[in-house]
Amino acid sequence: MNKLFTIGEMAKLFGINAKTLRYYDEIGLIRPEHTDPMTGYRYYSTGQFERLNTIKYLRALDMPLAKIMRFFENKDIGQMMEILKEQQQEVLVKRRELERIEHKISERLSQLHDALYTIYNQVEEVTLPDRKLAMLRTEIPATDDLEYSIRQLERQTQLEAAMFLGKVGVSISMSHVMSHKFDEFCSIFVVLEPGDVYDGEAADIPGGRYLTLRYCGTHTQSSVYYEKLLSEMKERGYELAGNSIEITLVDAGMTNDTTQFVTELQLPVTVGQEYGLRN
Repeated sequence: MNKLFTIGEMAKLFGINAKTLRYYDEIGLIRPEHTDPMTGYRYYSTGQFERLNTIKYLRALDMPLAKIMRFFENKDIGQMMEILKEQQQEVLVKRRELERIEHKISERLSQLHDALYTIYNQVEEVTLPDRKLAMLRTEIPATDDLEYSIRQLERQTQLEAAMFLGKVGVSISMSHVMSHKFDEFCSIFVVLEPGDVYDGEAADIPGGRYLTLRYCGTHTQSSVYYEKLLSEMKERGYELAGNSIEITLVDAGMTNDTTQFVTELQLPVTVGQEYGLRN
């Protein structure tokens, strides 16, 4: 006769929580070989060690309980190979997703470090690559809280919420910038990065020469910095080549300290008849 073990002894032997063993009993994955009719105590036998060990092995591979139960319903090498291949494919999918998440975390850390250790209120001339934006074209007063417009953009694009952290921007039309009117945005957008899952319509922002400036503050404080950019643009003999781009690199989604908010302004500029993004 096989030796019997209490649920506590079994849990200790296999390093499994007794509650887990009770749950396995409830769903029929592994039931005690004997239950004392007087005390209700449950006992497992050495003959069940192999089954529990297989369960532990498959759970260590993150195998769902439903698949493990399916295996025991038709236990053979072919069935084991099938569920292992299925699990291998699921692990590959999860690994790619984790790699995508890790990349996003690394990118965000790099962007935050760059935003916090930058030189503020200084105009820089940079060459930026082509970019894609998920965009909502709508008129937004610059004094408005952008949260409602962000929710509209999120609903329209069906993008995951995590994609909006540190990547939301707004634009002022080229004509308004040239007229020194900085009180209304013509669109709100989120910058799409490699690996972002998005099947909707994207706006293409051509790469090229930009004058940029970062400052501590939000969109509502941008006017004086636009004037500084326009003055620098005129001094260098450039012409505005498209709508402005404003991206809040650090905002209320990251800190309650408003003195740490960082916004970047970008003006596409050209010499002669080169053109950037236009209305």
